[in-house]
Amino acid sequence: MFTGFFYCLRSYKIMVTPTEWLALMQALEQGFGGSSLVDFYHLSRSLLVKTEAQFDHFDLAFREFFTGLEVPPEIFAELWQWLGREGMKRKLDPEAFRGLPEHDWETVKKMFEERLKEQKEEHHGGHRWIGTGGTSPFGHGGRHPGGLRIGGEEGGGMAVKIAAERRFKGYRRDLTLDTRQIKVALKKLRHLRRTGNRLELDVEATIDHACRNAGEIELIFSPEHKNDVKLLLLMDAGGSMYPYARLVDRLFSAANSVNHFADFRHFYFHNAIYDNLRPDIATRERVPTAQVLQELNPEYKVILVGDASMAPYELFMENGIIDYYDSNETAAIVWFERIASHFRNCVWLNPMPERYWQHPTVAAISQTFPMFHLSLEGLDEAIRKLTAR
Repeated sequence: MFTGFFYCLRSYKIMVTPTEWLALMQALEQGFGGSSLVDFYHLSRSLLVKTEAQFDHFDLAFREFFTGLEVPPEIFAELWQWLGREGMKRKLDPEAFRGLPEHDWETVKKMFEERLKEQKEEHHGGHRWIGTGGTSPFGHGGRHPGGLRIGGEEGGGMAVKIAAERRFKGYRRDLTLDTRQIKVALKKLRHLRRTGNRLELDVEATIDHACRNAGEIELIFSPEHKNDVKLLLLMDAGGSMYPYARLVDRLFSAANSVNHFADFRHFYFHNAIYDNLRPDIATRERVPTAQVLQELNPEYKVILVGDASMAPYELFMENGIIDYYDSNETAAIVWFERIASHFRNCVWLNPMPERYWQHPTVAAISQTFPMFHLSLEGLDEAIRKLTAR
């Protein structure tokens, strides 16, 4: 029954591992799922989802899989087996049968199916159960105790409704970035070292010294922590990047306001990097690209931002630049390869949806630089790439 749910979760990028899935099956077998689909919703989310950022994806998958789910025909056979068990017969009070209408099994099945059809709408009160024994994952009293109740305030409809509310969509990490989120992500680039002549109290060293000297306190001062990371930001501006201008502005504003970098440089380009870079996109000032590579050492972390989408000749041909007053003796792809070769850590952030990355120039650039989507999730992945040893 649940194999489809496993693949549904993975289709929503919730990478459930076999170990996690087996843990869920074991929890169901031991009755932790209770008798409610709501309980199953919370149990499966707690075991299968690794971060709150995926809660919204889980809700979408849960709603897709369980909305309109039909009761398997085998449930009636299991119900009949359960009712026919000797242990069940001993528990029934003969007085309970007095006054009850008598129906044959086919009539009971038909009535049960009619009740299930009524559950398409919200149901308040009552106890309707699916699963009564045997080897069903939601059996009642068999290998897998606990049934699934249909309807009621904790029934299947309620669980789907909870998922449909998508209470956790604000936690998603593939949404549009704001400046604060970008600043938090960029601060992960920091690499602190004690350098310089300015001293500060080293609390850890002071405690360690006191422990080694029978509690005698001696204040230890060390050079202050400084972030020795140097960042180079190269941004595409104009043309097809106009729809993403505000997003790139936020990225630049965040990078420029994070004052912990040992050095921060930025340049603009249009479509691709050619023989020159622009310190300011609003002026005609140019800085030779070769000069930038000569001045900046390979330790700089490089973030390139752009949609990487252009005419193929702009990327692969000499004089492929489309600016009327400029020319390039070296093809843009060559400059990109030189940048990737010169700096040890480079990433490309692409604001364009990934479904458009099959474009020839996007594919070529993604082979030169690790490419990530310009979202919170993509930025985090890019930062991890930049900081990996």
